[in-house]
Amino acid sequence: MSSDRSLWGRGAVVVGGSRGIGFAVAALLAKQGAGVVINGRDEAAVTRAVQAITLSGNRAVGVAGSAADAAIAKRAVDVCVDKFGAIDILVNCAGIAEPPASSILDVSPWEWRALLDSHLTTVFNSCRAAAPKMVENGRGSIINTSSFAYLGDYGGTGYAAGKGAVTSLTLAIAAELKEHGVRANVICPGAKTRLSSGLTYEARILELYRRKLLDETMMRSSLDAPPAEYVAPLYGFLAGDLADDITGEIYIAAGGFVGRFERATPTLVGYRDHRDAPPWTAAELRQLITDARRDRRMTATG
Repeated sequence: MSSDRSLWGRGAVVVGGSRGIGFAVAALLAKQGAGVVINGRDEAAVTRAVQAITLSGNRAVGVAGSAADAAIAKRAVDVCVDKFGAIDILVNCAGIAEPPASSILDVSPWEWRALLDSHLTTVFNSCRAAAPKMVENGRGSIINTSSFAYLGDYGGTGYAAGKGAVTSLTLAIAAELKEHGVRANVICPGAKTRLSSGLTYEARILELYRRKLLDETMMRSSLDAPPAEYVAPLYGFLAGDLADDITGEIYIAAGGFVGRFERATPTLVGYRDHRDAPPWTAAELRQLITDARRDRRMTATG
């Protein structure tokens, strides 16, 4: 058992906690002393995860079902309060893989909705259930899982859109709840899980590389991702008091690599005062944008 019991007395809900990154996070939070509610769609997987944690001498209970159902999300939070006294930590790790036919050219409306439900609706429902209770207690840490895919660089539709929305939603939650002592942060993890292994996954990565949506470094790192246990410590850190001044951040955890995405800020391309100047013409905008792109390339190349 870990000697770090810094989360003793805290209650945590891990959505998507029965497998992969979610289970690694749930196990670590439990080792650090938290009572953990594990939520997942597969009841058998939830049972196995709970047994693995309790057999190691730590505390966990399960709530099976998809948190895309608001009633399931509420139940997970209510069980946490009932069993462990409060909901202090909420981690969202649920997700499904993007289907091979995920281009805007051929993704189906059903696949789109399923991806958004799994990645975004689960986060909304669980945050909506947990946030008022955290505000009432004057403390709490929400840690939501996004992905490099939110940048849109790798193509796809529902996965990228869902993760982008999770990122933006988390930043909005952080802004809204900061005055109440509740924190919200995002992690973009890289780890080997059932969603990032197997022949179908490998074929998709190689196809993205062929289409030049992944460079060789990203392709090779995607095919040789580290175990989920290397990602979990960043979740554990953000859950605890050592991170009590950190909110509204977007972090990266992939093996031994920890990174941070800078918040997007606008760059001035052109300005004229609308009170004494006409709107831009297309020719003027073309020149402004061409000059800005040239200056950016020159800055990038030194």
